[in-house]
Amino acid sequence: MILSPINIISSSVLLLLLSVAIVPLLKSNQRLLINTSFMLSSLASLLGIAGGVWAVGGGITNKLILPIGLPDLPFHLRVDPLAGFFITVICLLSFFVSLYSVGYIKGYLGRRPVTSLVIFYCIFLAGILMVVLADDALFFLIAWEVMAAASYFLVMFEDERIENRRAAFLYMIVAHVGAIAILLSFGIMAGLTTGFESFNGYTFDAMRQAEFPLKWATAAFLLAFFGFAAKAGVVPLHVWLPEAHPVAPSNVSALMSGVMLKTAIYGIVRVSFDLIRVFPWWWGAIVLILGLISAVMGVLYALMQHDLKRLLAYHSVENIGIILIGIGLSMIFTSFHMPLLSALALIAGLYHTMNHAVFKGLLFMGAGAVLHATDERNMEEMGGLIHRMPWTAALFLIGCVSISALPPFNGFVSEWLTFQAFLLSPALPSPLLKLLIPLGAALLALTGALAAACFVKAFGVTFLGHWRGHRNPRVHEADWFMRSGMILAALTCLLLGILPTLFIDWMDIIPEQLAGSKLRISAGEYNWMWLTPVAPERASYSGLIVFLGILLVVVAAYLVLHIRPGAIHRAPIWDCGFGKLNQRMQYNATSFSMPIRRIFGFLFNIKEQVKLTPRAVHKAFPKRLNYYLRIRDRFWNWLYKPVVEFSFRVSRKVGLLQQGRIQAYLIYSFITIIVLLVFSR
Repeated sequence: MILSPINIISSSVLLLLLSVAIVPLLKSNQRLLINTSFMLSSLASLLGIAGGVWAVGGGITNKLILPIGLPDLPFHLRVDPLAGFFITVICLLSFFVSLYSVGYIKGYLGRRPVTSLVIFYCIFLAGILMVVLADDALFFLIAWEVMAAASYFLVMFEDERIENRRAAFLYMIVAHVGAIAILLSFGIMAGLTTGFESFNGYTFDAMRQAEFPLKWATAAFLLAFFGFAAKAGVVPLHVWLPEAHPVAPSNVSALMSGVMLKTAIYGIVRVSFDLIRVFPWWWGAIVLILGLISAVMGVLYALMQHDLKRLLAYHSVENIGIILIGIGLSMIFTSFHMPLLSALALIAGLYHTMNHAVFKGLLFMGAGAVLHATDERNMEEMGGLIHRMPWTAALFLIGCVSISALPPFNGFVSEWLTFQAFLLSPALPSPLLKLLIPLGAALLALTGALAAACFVKAFGVTFLGHWRGHRNPRVHEADWFMRSGMILAALTCLLLGILPTLFIDWMDIIPEQLAGSKLRISAGEYNWMWLTPVAPERASYSGLIVFLGILLVVVAAYLVLHIRPGAIHRAPIWDCGFGKLNQRMQYNATSFSMPIRRIFGFLFNIKEQVKLTPRAVHKAFPKRLNYYLRIRDRFWNWLYKPVVEFSFRVSRKVGLLQQGRIQAYLIYSFITIIVLLVFSR
């Protein structure tokens, strides 16, 4: 076999399928099954990283045809720099999570068998990789359904819980609605490629050679964008995401949020920049507007949550919005023939794709460690965990700083590049864009500020203060397999933040192929330490210098405070005149978000009640005060609830046909035969 990126990545997929094949041999020994399967998936991930890095760094395009599809419709595989980049992102996070899973999944031993979890975990990863490898519509949709079905069973793993069954069902409905839209989009492009006379247009290579009329190209793009947006959780198609991600096992949540959503981003970029290629500016405006809405609404939804995993799930909506902002800007600049700015915006979107995969994977792994130790997702029942889980607390803090876009970690770089794409753009000829560009920059700034506030809440309420819970579980630190996955993700967040020019130089072939320009012409013009998106005179950033400066300040502060004995004085917490402070006298998640809830409450369906249980002596001295708060998504009532109610009404009407009598069913059959005979003439 010739050594090439596509062969290495194909070997990765085969190794994952081999992991599934050996499960029956190991299922009687669950501990051995966990160790073997997740180590094999770690090895498969390393192979995928090697193939992806090679394809991007070498600017290589490999193709492969597998004669295993339908007759005369074989499967076409392709690895080019765009696919190689997404495979690198997928396999990088899956390597971290697979190591983490060795320790995390052992927490289920003695409670339930994990055989199905191991099987569908490996199938899920193989399906994601096949989606990116696919170079024809048939194989793409088959791989898409494999990925969706495997993730459905992973969400349903703890199927005794009604919320898991409900979330999995909702996810499957939205996934299949999106898949139908993608199928129709590919059908339009394939039909136009060959004039609806043969099936030869189903390959992506054939679509690349075609010239699509604008109206049909628009129909194909809108259908594809709708289908991929449903998978990505773009507002208002996001309702499944905060239901499915929290109830899945935390290692699965990390992969669903970190890489499964990125297959939708890959699909949008592939269809827009590679298959259709030529598009009007307003396509990019649609992507940009929905990205801005998703970013702002996602972070506001997250701020209202007290379930730690649900909070992180809503932040996936926010970060998908930020990625779409970069892609939308790139599409706008491409349509106005501004290749350098298009390359800048596309790099910003793709770099945030990688960053989000790493820091969101880290955060979900940290949340999983907390859940593993406390058996609790509600932040109102946590607190003070930094004392009993110092490793998890430190690593979770790195994830919080990264997702809040604070230097020197990776989230800052990609959001800073997105700001540069906004701020360095010239006046565009459309009045709508003249309004949208500065408004978008302002909304992105608002999103960043709210994200920082949200993770002050998430970290502070979970790890600082005192234990708030009504029970006292035996909290324990995560084991070394779990810690190793989180440590590697945290180090990657730091490297992506302090050495961005090296990674941008590696991935610069992608905008060159898709947008017609390289960013390295300006990004590293000064030297490798400085990131200068357009010109060093306009804007520059050095992650390494910022990191060394922060490190110097921290070391100096530590030495000043610890070099002299007695420099630090410890005293009781100021109690404002109230003695005997206890754990109830501290901020919780609900009280922290109250000011923001008051400002943005009109965007939510909020029900707030205070109930008093009076004493028998006098009602002015209540025995108990109960506070009730319910926050719901308005999009559910506006868009989804009417559809659900209509479906139930139709189902009840159709149900009247079920008489339970053979005579009625014979009459239905007789009427059907008569109708068919009439219309067959």
